[in-house]
Amino acid sequence: MSKFLLLALLLLSPAVMAETPEEKGMVIALETDNRDKGWQDSYAEMKMVLRNRHGKESVRQIRVTNLEVDGDGDKGLTVFDEPRDIKGTAFLSYSHSLEPDEQWIFLPALKRVKRISSSNKSGPFMGSEFAYEDISSFEIPKYSYLYLRDEVFNGMDCYVLELRPQYQHSGYTKSHVWIDKAEYRSQKIDYYDRKDSLLKTQIFSDYQQYLDQYWRAHTMTMENHQNGKSTTLHWDNFQFKTGLNDGDFKKNDLKRQR
Repeated sequence: MSKFLLLALLLLSPAVMAETPEEKGMVIALETDNRDKGWQDSYAEMKMVLRNRHGKESVRQIRVTNLEVDGDGDKGLTVFDEPRDIKGTAFLSYSHSLEPDEQWIFLPALKRVKRISSSNKSGPFMGSEFAYEDISSFEIPKYSYLYLRDEVFNGMDCYVLELRPQYQHSGYTKSHVWIDKAEYRSQKIDYYDRKDSLLKTQIFSDYQQYLDQYWRAHTMTMENHQNGKSTTLHWDNFQFKTGLNDGDFKKNDLKRQR
């Protein structure tokens, strides 16, 4: 009887229970998401550096505020301060899980607020190599998850997951994400286009921790392998729990952002 009991206990042990790549991928994604909850709202300043295929650069100065929304995607407001020709441009986003994100942009030259079509998720954000869907908040139902392998990246032990969009109008068939095992932070993302060819790679670096819990990368670089262009975001002055609320993220206020 003792042999049968030992066998039963072994079969019930989590260490030997079969875990599919899909299940493992979901567990890792959930842990990643859970570690970044509770920050309520945030403010940050950002320098966007755009480079063409010949290395010529143009720079934009931006302010970004975000509002954490329980049970739905986050809200985000992006305001451009420099250069002068785009000063006052404001972008507002309401992210959702599976419903189409709601996004609007105010262009001072046109003096009107324009709604971004949900079918334009793959379009470039303000001429950068980041698409509109790249700057939407991460929500678990937006993707399916598949654990691929363990791999060392930049000296860190990482999980490598395959994510496939479950929402309409994505410009990607899939992405491969490197998540470090120590803190569950995204370190690298490879994006594949609708022909399943490698399109872009995003690298995260210069992570810093805030409020003893929330990690933020101070440098993000998106390299487009197909057109030779790249965009680097340099983040600074992160602040959390500043008292923002829904009233700070209104479409009708976009024209008054300065």
